[in-house]
Amino acid sequence: MKKYTFTEKKDTRSGFGVGLLEVGRKNPNVVALCADLTGSLKMGDFKKEFPERFFQVGIAEANMMGIAAGMTIGGKIPYTGTFANFSTGRVYDQIRQSIAYSGKNVKICASHAGVTLGEDGATHQILEDLGMMKMLPNMTVINTCDFNQTKAATIAIADYEGPVYLRFGRPVVPIFTPADQVFEIGKAVNLNEGKDVSIFCTGHLVWESILAGEILAEQGIDAEIINIHTIKPLDEKAILDSVLKTGYAVSAEEHQLNGGLGDSIAQVLSRNLPRPLEMVGVKDTFGESGTPEELMEKYGLKAKHIVEAVHRVLQRKNK
Repeated sequence: MKKYTFTEKKDTRSGFGVGLLEVGRKNPNVVALCADLTGSLKMGDFKKEFPERFFQVGIAEANMMGIAAGMTIGGKIPYTGTFANFSTGRVYDQIRQSIAYSGKNVKICASHAGVTLGEDGATHQILEDLGMMKMLPNMTVINTCDFNQTKAATIAIADYEGPVYLRFGRPVVPIFTPADQVFEIGKAVNLNEGKDVSIFCTGHLVWESILAGEILAEQGIDAEIINIHTIKPLDEKAILDSVLKTGYAVSAEEHQLNGGLGDSIAQVLSRNLPRPLEMVGVKDTFGESGTPEELMEKYGLKAKHIVEAVHRVLQRKNK
């Protein structure tokens, strides 16, 4: 098992803020829109340096999406910023009709996704957003795992023509990916070569999967760990190559099992390479108020739960 270490923890939303400022310096067509959450989305530095390119629309998320879609007609590259719940559930019609349908070059940047939003509770902890967004034609869907990867993705999507949903979070998490990485949309990252089982993970559960891999290694199980940062387009080749080698798969995500990464992997395997698959995620329920750590534990999203899923899938070997 390849050893991953870290010296610092940061929230992924801060990676977005740093990346937005950097891409704003590189590309004068980048503009930013926020729905009264400048501090929470870490967009303050962009606002300070480029006040003429920052638009505070207030608590009017649907209007923000419409404005962003219109800006693309003039050649601008709008980055919208608000919580994931308000970036998707509240404005789905506007995204579908004004952005996805016509392929507008809008970057929908969403923080505070999943149960790790914490104490704000179920009304804010959207767990359906990846499914909602990946079902939209023309929409690219990205879910990053740490500060560095979020920064790199924020910069990379400016050069991609078309609508993007970029999902990140609130809690501080280990920084373990390279600071100088080049983010490639649709290209999975193999974090650990293995031969016994494939773990496909995304977002905050990438680090939990690394921890699970260390536990499994102590148990004599060699896990291949692959970071699926792009939910759509999905790196089907990476998935099939890995499962062809190991024979067994586990998916891990901070999202509903219905409509998430696991669903996408199941479709790929059923069409091309039917093999046993276990899924780690939220099981058809809403979240609740609590600390991120408490909620990750309650909803079965920790390293130990991934280990348990690996044992379940391997037990199917003889059935």
